[in-house]
Amino acid sequence: VQLQASGGGLVQEGGSLKLSCATSGFHLDFYTIGWFRQAPGKEREGVSSVSRGGQTTYYTDSVKGRFTISRDAAKNTMYLQMNSLKPEDTAIYYCAAKGSYRVIIRENEYEYWGQGTLVTVSS
Repeated sequence: VQLQASGGGLVQEGGSLKLSCATSGFHLDFYTIGWFRQAPGKEREGVSSVSRGGQTTYYTDSVKGRFTISRDAAKNTMYLQMNSLKPEDTAIYYCAAKGSYRVIIRENEYEYWGQGTLVTVSS
């Protein structure tokens, strides 16, 4: 099982980035997926999650209306579209997956993790 996050970079405040997480070794369609982030000096926090089947989604309050989680099962890839970026979005972003039917917010419930991709938003 592998998850490979990419798409991070330096962007100005108000800009957009789309993170990708290419997966292998399991069928992404059958998994709950999530994105987490860890800012410098802070604990890792859950950003977004979507259940297997896509019926239920979760966004932390600070990103609601700006970020969108999605997956392309045919490509075994999950995404996080990030718009209207703010300096406080600066963090290392991690993708995660778990075989489940429900949205998962707590990081210790996830089975598989990507290595992280750095997002830096300048003011």
